[in-house]
Amino acid sequence: MMIGLQIKQLIRSKGLVMGLFLLFSIGVLSIHIGKVFLDRQVKVIELTQEVQKEHLDRHVDYIDGHIGLLLYYVKFGFANDQSSLSGLSIGQKDFRQAAQLINIRNLEEQKNSSEFLNPLFQLLGNLDLSFVLIYLFPLIIIALCFDLLSVEKESGRWSLLSVQSKNPRKIISSKLLIRFCCIIIVLALLLGISVFYLKLPLDASLLSFTGIALLYICFWFSLSWWIISLNKSSKQNAIMLLSSWLITTTVLPAITNSVVSSLYPMPEAYKTIIDSRDGYHTKWDQPKEPTIKKFKQHYPQFEQYNHPEGESFGWFWYYAMQQMGDDESLEARQAMKAKLHDRQKLTQTIGYSVPSIHAQLSFNQLSKSGMTNYLNYLDALEGYHEKLRLNFYPKVFEANPIKSENWNNYRMEYLSDVSKINIMIFLPLILANLLFLMLAANSFKKNIVSIR
Repeated sequence: MMIGLQIKQLIRSKGLVMGLFLLFSIGVLSIHIGKVFLDRQVKVIELTQEVQKEHLDRHVDYIDGHIGLLLYYVKFGFANDQSSLSGLSIGQKDFRQAAQLINIRNLEEQKNSSEFLNPLFQLLGNLDLSFVLIYLFPLIIIALCFDLLSVEKESGRWSLLSVQSKNPRKIISSKLLIRFCCIIIVLALLLGISVFYLKLPLDASLLSFTGIALLYICFWFSLSWWIISLNKSSKQNAIMLLSSWLITTTVLPAITNSVVSSLYPMPEAYKTIIDSRDGYHTKWDQPKEPTIKKFKQHYPQFEQYNHPEGESFGWFWYYAMQQMGDDESLEARQAMKAKLHDRQKLTQTIGYSVPSIHAQLSFNQLSKSGMTNYLNYLDALEGYHEKLRLNFYPKVFEANPIKSENWNNYRMEYLSDVSKINIMIFLPLILANLLFLMLAANSFKKNIVSIR
């Protein structure tokens, strides 16, 4: 009967009902934004496939000469793995290539070729469901919970309630449970809509995503329960909870970003581009023998090929020169990748103690939209580029006829990024929940007299 009365009181509170409705509405909007993003990614890949075929057919028809000339122009597509779950957590995929066209020339310069995007849009980011979960759900939870006990005491009802009830703390815990159920219903509705609207597969990744979202919501209820147990006024509760939200979702992530950037600066990004361009541009004005020698050291299987004597230009030398662009930037490129891995590891380590960071990194990992996916894509792109080179180099060096190659065999290839789900991904949030529940239990014991 007491719970029924509390539910009626909650329904009569128009502000709280409006807050839940607003949260649901923004959540639905975020799912639609995710759908638009996924459709755009699919469209980019489809267009890349069409462009590759049209581009290849046109050049094969019009170029009647050395196969090295054809391969100077034609490009081959390589697409990143597209998880429909990224519609819920877009992560870094909004400014990464969904697919890329590359040729067998210097790869480093091609990596940085991308479409133009509105910088203001990139600055603002995307309103995806992960944003709603991490930033907006806690605000509604704070609005629902900050005065659960204090409003009863400030209105004078608490003295009567504590006399009528053998365990007055149950009254507060039941109110908290009702609000928890309201939030979980909103979460369940949003995830249910997502499954049908985004066509999400019911797999381990979606289950883990749901688990992280649920534990993150529980964290904010646990924190609110602890703040309530301190037996402060409504104003003090609100200030403490909003300060916790601000620190957890804004201040600590900003400090983490600053620390990571300071500890692992990235001058190698610029150096990689410079070394790559100098690696082949300067070869025009240098003797050909050193370039060819380095190329043969890299690929001893091509030892039998040579630059034609007395010729100022040859495709063997030209592609050896292009290879030098990648070879001479290798050290800077590896250093840059190592720092990106170090940045990711440090951010994850810090995230173990900051729930908002851990939740966001977990959402991105499960959705294949974070830094790990990007680094995997770069490795796979380099592997694909190397495969193309090893396939075409002998044909270029032997001057195979263009028409002798079956160009229809060259289709778009894809990265298959397997997301490894470790049960330990839930541990930081579980520990955070247990910590605040224990603090709340201890605090209630100390304040039980004053609460009564």
